Amino acid sequence: MLLFVGLGNPTPDSENNRHNIGFKIIDSINKKFSLSKQKPKFKGLLTTGNIGNEKIYAIKPLTFMNNSGICIRELIEYFKIDAEDVIVFHDDLDIEFGKIKAKFGGSSAGHNGIASIDKFIGKDYSRVRIGIGKPNSKIDVADYVLQNFDDEELTKIEKTFEDITESISILVEKKLDLFSSTVNNK
Repeated sequence: MLLFVGLGNPTPDSENNRHNIGFKIIDSINKKFSLSKQKPKFKGLLTTGNIGNEKIYAIKPLTFMNNSGICIRELIEYFKIDAEDVIVFHDDLDIEFGKIKAKFGGSSAGHNGIASIDKFIGKDYSRVRIGIGKPNSKIDVADYVLQNFDDEELTKIEKTFEDITESISILVEKKLDLFSSTVNNK
């Protein structure tokens, strides 16, 4: 059993923000694999289903980015999911736009959603970091991540979502390096 977590903020005006990339990934996975209808549970929107032979829970926390760990802890305690079986999808400024890096554990690198999860469940979970690039101007990072993708970026990032969902069976097997290289070479 695995838990996929997509990080984001639950307000309508946040839907196409760079910071909401995790929500978008969960929506893409839900659609591709026909997971159940989203239900409000555990302070998030929860879906369930199977990918291959693996039972999948997928959640978009409604606690806002900086409190994502509250939702995750409630869910893993209820379903008795080990932190090692949690995979979090989130934006990353330090990765080239549209590229991904999957890894197990590590620091939050200043990402408040990851810091919250670390606080509530520890650091022993997997992360799929989706590159949003750095701002080209002197815009504040907090403002940059809360901006919407422009049309060109949205087209490119939707291709990344497609590549991720097409390669999800590799991720389900927790072959993180292979997953990263497969997605980045499509």
